[in-house]
Amino acid sequence: MARDPHPASLILLCQLLSACASSFAQPEAPAVIDKPTSESRAELARTVGGALHGAPVRLADDALTKDSLLIIERPHTGRDLGKPEHFRLVKSGTDCVLVHERTGTRTPLASTTCRPVVP
Repeated sequence: MARDPHPASLILLCQLLSACASSFAQPEAPAVIDKPTSESRAELARTVGGALHGAPVRLADDALTKDSLLIIERPHTGRDLGKPEHFRLVKSGTDCVLVHERTGTRTPLASTTCRPVVP
């Protein structure tokens, strides 16, 4: 004979379903940085450097202000011609999120304002 589910299990299930539904309710769109500041540029450089295991990166002041894609070329050392790293900026709800395309890592940029790219 089947037991009735425990009320706590039902509450947890409802919360999980609600969380999943709310994440789908916020569509994502490619975005560009709107009104970059020295703080937002430093945050972007730290985030990209962190994604590359602490590698120092130099970014142009207008990085991600005209296009949602940022391509980082690795320094060429000897025969190692590593593939470039791709990052994409998206607007997710009210957040600006940097997505490292190779790993799928998503990092919200708290000091950055962005706007969706209009096709």
